[in-house]
Amino acid sequence: MILSKLRPLLAQKAQVFGRPMSEHRVFPIQPSRWQWNKFKDLFHYYIMLGVIPLGLVTLYANVFIGPATLSEIPEGYTPKYWEYYKSPITRFLARYIMTSPQQDYEKYLCYLFMENEKRQLRKLEKQIKEKIAERRDYQAYYYRPVMAKYHRVQREASDYLESIRGE
Repeated sequence: MILSKLRPLLAQKAQVFGRPMSEHRVFPIQPSRWQWNKFKDLFHYYIMLGVIPLGLVTLYANVFIGPATLSEIPEGYTPKYWEYYKSPITRFLARYIMTSPQQDYEKYLCYLFMENEKRQLRKLEKQIKEKIAERRDYQAYYYRPVMAKYHRVQREASDYLESIRGE
């Protein structure tokens, strides 16, 4: 009862300036909450889309499958690299998403080989430049011989002209 009497008084203080002739309340001016609402909507959407399904998969893997246990390796069986991980989720990621340790090692060896080739080429180029400086020679190591195709075309043209001209 008391609150119903105070409600009109509280509502008058929340009014914003309006036309002096008007006795109607005016829509209060306040900053927009659109960006905040949009953020909350997207946040809840991605929680529903990602965190909940991943949480359920993790719960299932830990409750029903459980961690791996050590056991004797059968005779003649070679374990795969992903079988050494304890968690089923880690085993899945190692098997289907990440690269194998052997592949990583071979990529590293390829990288070392390519770097060694570059080092040898730089060393050879340095030796060539030293010889050029020592002999006071000009740079001729970039010379490319004429391609045989153009030489053959030129020879055929000269033979044709010679046959027309006669001896």
